[in-house]
Amino acid sequence: MAKEKEPQKLIANNKKAYHEYFIEETYEAGISLHGTEVKSMRMGKCSIKESYIRIENGEVFVYGMHVSPYEKGNIFNKDPLRVKKLLLHKSEINKLAGKVAEKGYTLVPLQVYFKNGKVKTQVGLARGKKLYDKRESIAKKDQRRETEREFKIKNI
Repeated sequence: MAKEKEPQKLIANNKKAYHEYFIEETYEAGISLHGTEVKSMRMGKCSIKESYIRIENGEVFVYGMHVSPYEKGNIFNKDPLRVKKLLLHKSEINKLAGKVAEKGYTLVPLQVYFKNGKVKTQVGLARGKKLYDKRESIAKKDQRRETEREFKIKNI
């Protein structure tokens, strides 16, 4: 009997990243966590709003990811803001390191989710938006919302 794939369960989403950056490429990476952190994530207690990713000595780390302490974890709880290692293939790390060395590129976590019982994060290779780009994307979003509203009214 074939093992059925369970759907991805979203834990945290970084909407701010889509507003602040143009996302050019995405990668899926595992996260090195301790037991109580996984239990806390199962309860949805994770935030990646202010987090960012750095490559140091051929390893990838996420900074600023807040995983709330597990209520029943007592002495086993880790620091909520501790630096967490991301698990990527060496070739992907080298490719990302080359891109980040270019001017204007950075790495940001876009989503944290469960996939087949393991915590994964979606890493985005991003280029910063200028103020006029942000205004332009807000205007497009408002225009799309307005046309959807008009379409809804006509169909009633």
